[in-house]
Amino acid sequence: MKQVQTKAAPQAIGPYSQGIIVNNMFYSSGQIPLRPDGTLVEGGIEEQTEQVFENLKAVLEAAGASLSTVVKATVFIKDMNDFAQLNEVYAQYFADHKPARSCVEVARLPKDVLVEIEVVALVK
Repeated sequence: MKQVQTKAAPQAIGPYSQGIIVNNMFYSSGQIPLRPDGTLVEGGIEEQTEQVFENLKAVLEAAGASLSTVVKATVFIKDMNDFAQLNEVYAQYFADHKPARSCVEVARLPKDVLVEIEVVALVK
């Protein structure tokens, strides 16, 4: 088991790592729309989702993986009414690659953000 850590994504805001590699599989912690310096991205679901994906790309790269090796994504969304806008951004990042996915509306997310996403990916 190996912890993954990169300064290209926000540092963990609790007692956990950005991700873990086990048996050539990478398991990310949930990423929220914080910039690598820890400041929160303002704006709506589109802007927040874009930052989440930039964070995911950074931790995936640090793990030796990429969006193209993601096998499962779990999306936590504050308001299911934002689902269509989230999907538009999501589709831009995954394009033709369509990993398995769950999307769950939740009552509240850390720092009251609108979206959090975690992924499982194959390490190259």
